[in-house]
Amino acid sequence: MNKPIRTVSIFCMLLFVALMANVTYLQFFKAKELNTDPKNARVAAAAFSRERGLILVGDNPVARSEPVDDQYEFLRVYPQRQPYAHVTGYLQLGSQTGIERSQNDVLSGEDPRLFVNRLVDLLKGDTNQGGNVLLTLNPKAQRAAFQSLRDTVGPEGEGAVVAIEPRTGRILAMVSFPSYDPNELASHSSAEREDAYDRLAANDHEPLLNRAIQTRLFPGSTFKVVTAAAAIESGVYDADDEGESGATWQAPGTTGEGNVIDDEGRTGCSPETIEFATAMEDSCNTAFAKMAVEVGPETLREQAEAFGFNSDYLEDLSPQARSVFPEEVVDTIDGEQQDPRELNDAETARSGFGQFSVQSTPLQMAMVMAAIANNGSLMRPYLVQEVQTATFDVLETTEPEELREAISSQTASQLTELLVSTVDNGTASPAAIDGVSVAGKTGTAQRGVEGKAPYGWFVSFGPAENAEVAVAVMIQEAPGKDISGGQLGGPIAKAVMEAVLQQ
Repeated sequence: MNKPIRTVSIFCMLLFVALMANVTYLQFFKAKELNTDPKNARVAAAAFSRERGLILVGDNPVARSEPVDDQYEFLRVYPQRQPYAHVTGYLQLGSQTGIERSQNDVLSGEDPRLFVNRLVDLLKGDTNQGGNVLLTLNPKAQRAAFQSLRDTVGPEGEGAVVAIEPRTGRILAMVSFPSYDPNELASHSSAEREDAYDRLAANDHEPLLNRAIQTRLFPGSTFKVVTAAAAIESGVYDADDEGESGATWQAPGTTGEGNVIDDEGRTGCSPETIEFATAMEDSCNTAFAKMAVEVGPETLREQAEAFGFNSDYLEDLSPQARSVFPEEVVDTIDGEQQDPRELNDAETARSGFGQFSVQSTPLQMAMVMAAIANNGSLMRPYLVQEVQTATFDVLETTEPEELREAISSQTASQLTELLVSTVDNGTASPAAIDGVSVAGKTGTAQRGVEGKAPYGWFVSFGPAENAEVAVAVMIQEAPGKDISGGQLGGPIAKAVMEAVLQQ
């Protein structure tokens, strides 16, 4: 064989080897990744055409697949529409959100736990059906949360509600407002889907945003519960003690009227020394600012983190924003960043009543109250109760998981006493329920922007002994209304608690 022919032969052989290597790599090593890649149009179309499993709340589907006469054969339908939209999410060609995304393997039938069912379907010649997902949500609580929040904030308002079963971590309600109709985004018409998405994405009120887990704001006075927990747990105070207060207070190291902490006219806070119960009932900023400085930023941070701040915890719905208690401060002097430092007294004081750089999601504040209600034990929150076959056989049930002991049972008992008194005698009275002992705390957080209304918060649990539900309400916008955590948030929390307790 002459040299030119030999060269061409070797080159062709190398091309053949390269081709075989690439085919082997794609079909063997990369097969799973390519099959699950949402950009894979063939796989996406096949999944879109499959009879997907149900998403259930109780016995009722909040997402199901219905047969249709088009190329995809099945259309995803969301019967409850807005109240469940941020939990279920929506299914589109090649993409999912919410539970549709986090439980996609189950709902599409690809989960390994459904292998036997797939095999049976294959042998019988039936189309592969997806498995079902049963959620933890309480339909009455979800409906009460959505309706009361919507009616309170109005059509141009914004807010969120989360309710948790303290002893298990089961999420009983999760609502974000404004909401949207996921049916519009699940349409088989690309023009309709794109028009709906563009309209929602352009809305200044961000209806696609799940404020319950994706929005973190200053928690305001609801964070005083964390400060009180740190003070009692560290031995600095007991619930029966008295502490320093005063009508105003200038934190050490600060000057100017802008750095004066006041109690916004609440005269019960004005004495230099007041009872711990009074400080909580009247939500005294000066008392909790001084308490935070006395406890110290390290202890305050440790307590916040014991409740879940600065960490992630919800595993079956994403994305979620991480609630924050500042770990350090970095100053900038003459344009240069300085070495990180601990919070000073003024920053610690404002952190003590949920301002400065403290940020929280509604889910996080519901977890704080749930841990207190559960004798100090913080449970992992979860939304998926069961994974089922298409014929409702249970494949897996979520078992409650303790994350940690956030506070001792003794501290939890003292905090419960203080919070019950705040409902019975203080600012949290709008959440009172006849015949039920309710624990609660209000919060009205300043935005730090002149002329902008504050954020309204309300957190509670009940019954105070053997609590069945802990609730957090966040009101971000309520045009035309005077935002107050107690007056606006309290009735919403009450409605949700009543819905659970009247089962």
